[in-house]
Amino acid sequence: MAQSPKPLTLMGPHVEAHREIAVTPYPPAVRSAVSTAVVSRAERRTAVRDWLLSAAPNAQEAKAEWRDYGIAVLACGGVLGAVRVPADLVFAAAGVEGPAAKASSGEIAAVDVFLSNWFDGGAVVMDIGSRQYYFLVPTSMGSQWDPREYPGVECLGHSHYLGVPVVDHTEPEGRAYWAVEMDSPGDLCWPDEVVALLHRGREALGGDPLVARPQSPTPDAQEESARVS
Repeated sequence: MAQSPKPLTLMGPHVEAHREIAVTPYPPAVRSAVSTAVVSRAERRTAVRDWLLSAAPNAQEAKAEWRDYGIAVLACGGVLGAVRVPADLVFAAAGVEGPAAKASSGEIAAVDVFLSNWFDGGAVVMDIGSRQYYFLVPTSMGSQWDPREYPGVECLGHSHYLGVPVVDHTEPEGRAYWAVEMDSPGDLCWPDEVVALLHRGREALGGDPLVARPQSPTPDAQEESARVS
């Protein structure tokens, strides 16, 4: 039988000397279920959803797309941009071997953990069908982008559109999901961290830019692309 946690003795200028105060420490399992945050996860996701809708050509249509398809089309070049990166390059940066097209669910989950630890905040979407990652970034990154530096990688800005999953879809299922969930409105990836990740992936692939070229989309991805356009 598990023993009850012992009270902690608190000392300090605002605590009477030698006064024992019963403060019961929560074990990790309980901490994961009990939050001291003023704003709940559901409230944060609602705020993120509303912020993302500000990038939609038509907010009502985007809401309907999320409801009916799980993915809404947002416009790049306003409040957000995106860097599209082949999964092979991201897997290489994460130290996961083998082609991304044949990756297991465990390998995809390992890459998600790597990305969550790599970025200081930020938000990343993975398109499962086409095996592409989309790093959401400030639109200003487009003015600094040299497309010759990383073949197969593209910075999406004005005149580009991006399919974004509903905010609470964080599991690698369906068409696309949040590999790194946006924790608060406007929490985008830092451009320097994106570039550092690209460099790490390229070095892991032996500096061969051809390996980083995008793969041909699957039939499902082609059908979805036709529907969106």
